[in-house]
Amino acid sequence: MSKSVCTKTNFIKYLLVVLLIVSGKASAQQLENSEKANISYQLKWSERTALSILNQYPNAWQLDGNDKPKWDYKMGFVLSGFEKLYQKTNHKKYLNYIKDYVDEMIDSTGNIKKYDLKEYNIDCLNPGKLLFNLYDITKDARYLKITGQLRNQLETQPRTPGGGFWHKQIYPDQMWIDGLYMAEPFYTQFTVKYEKGKSLDDIARQFELAQNNITDKNTGLVYQAWDESKVIGWANKQTGTSPTIWGRGIGWYMMALVETLDYFPKSHPKYKVLIGYLNLIAKNVNEYKSPEGLWYQVADKPQLFGNYVEPSASGMIIYAFAKGADRGYLPSAYKRTAQKSFDSFVKEFVKVDNKGEITILNVSSNVGLGGKPFRDGTNDYYLTAKTKENGAIGIGAFLLSAIELNK
Repeated sequence: MSKSVCTKTNFIKYLLVVLLIVSGKASAQQLENSEKANISYQLKWSERTALSILNQYPNAWQLDGNDKPKWDYKMGFVLSGFEKLYQKTNHKKYLNYIKDYVDEMIDSTGNIKKYDLKEYNIDCLNPGKLLFNLYDITKDARYLKITGQLRNQLETQPRTPGGGFWHKQIYPDQMWIDGLYMAEPFYTQFTVKYEKGKSLDDIARQFELAQNNITDKNTGLVYQAWDESKVIGWANKQTGTSPTIWGRGIGWYMMALVETLDYFPKSHPKYKVLIGYLNLIAKNVNEYKSPEGLWYQVADKPQLFGNYVEPSASGMIIYAFAKGADRGYLPSAYKRTAQKSFDSFVKEFVKVDNKGEITILNVSSNVGLGGKPFRDGTNDYYLTAKTKENGAIGIGAFLLSAIELNK
């Protein structure tokens, strides 16, 4: 064989080897991309939901359509589900998603970016719940420092004359029902872990004020807010409550109770009081579910024109029922109710695309009271609030309920 023919033959062999290597790498990359893009239908709803979130929102601050990083209660809510899923599966990708968010939101010296104590925004405490486990796992002193800073906010948080935390500095003398979820589980975990439970009476007091002043005497359900001074435009002049019994507000209240009870010592005299509050609201809200087992945007008026079953309210209540029954706070029958309602939730609100990714439909947008322009809190205000796909509270509630039900 001539030298030139031999050289050509060797070159062709070399080229074939290179092509095989490149082809192999390409195939491996395609397989990796395919595995990343497609979510197995064999997985539980909880992991399918978490993986959908990871694919659709690579950074947790992007949840709810945010266009820039923000220390936000909605991110804290969804990521609390990731924390529970990590504890259940030990998959590091769930822990890393939490850690990446927190690290994006804090600086090297251990301060939350753009956090202003003077706003006294009680919503800021909710993401703080993520810091307990992060510190225990990493021993990063920044996490412990921020946990202490958030706890210190409560030391000077303005209070109503009766002792209830204002929701924000700009809402004088107002307790909002969602504020109980934002503050009390964090407050309870902190005082038990680091303060030998010195603030447990104060925590129980917050729930007592809500039970006595935000609860409707006829239905046993809770309004969104209460102005102890009764001066704000939305307040009932006799009771101080806002006008509407909001489904998601009931969910916030029930979740606040079950998550606070996780840390509240059974030996404390107020433990049974909190258990009583949970059983009472559970019994009452169970009377207002739809025939399919879901809950309405305006919770006490299912026949109201334009009213609809709403996923965030339904998911929260399902989660609270399941968790309450699992922990023994509620009778076991609530677990069966939660399971049936979960199945209805999937049929009503869950859309799955051809890649297996999950979307939660028809989630009510965020609503509030007062402010500029003034939000009057009427039934119509809640019913005309826009709905959207994958609202963070809706997808977070579904994730939590799926984890609790092992679905």
